[in-house]
Amino acid sequence: MSQSAIAYHEQPPPATDYGRLFETTGWNTSYQASLQELHQAISDSWYVLSAYENDRLVGFGRIISDGVLYALICDLIVNPACQGQGIGSALLAKLIEHCHSKGIRVIWLFAAKGKRSFYKKFGFHERPIDAPGMQMAPSQD
Repeated sequence: MSQSAIAYHEQPPPATDYGRLFETTGWNTSYQASLQELHQAISDSWYVLSAYENDRLVGFGRIISDGVLYALICDLIVNPACQGQGIGSALLAKLIEHCHSKGIRVIWLFAAKGKRSFYKKFGFHERPIDAPGMQMAPSQD
């Protein structure tokens, strides 16, 4: 698949398509979110970007934001069969550009384990050790 074959749309994908893509990450093992909950989450985002090859959803990313100061990029997903073809890079570049076009001052992101170097290429850096972020997540039984 060439990068030119990918079309990017600023609408949430259908729930079943997104659910199928989301399942490729393994994240739902702990979230246990239904298709309806996953679709509500992406639909309630500040900005979403879906990547399609023909009619097949192959990538997705979204932003949660207050629209002024802060934005959080999350759920950047590329179908494993399509990784390494520039889709993730294109999605991330477009998400960052959207933030810049709206004057967002600080962009954060959630990065999957082992993907640190990918995000560093786009100018992201780790938070200082004396200013760590914290989270409250579903308990791991």
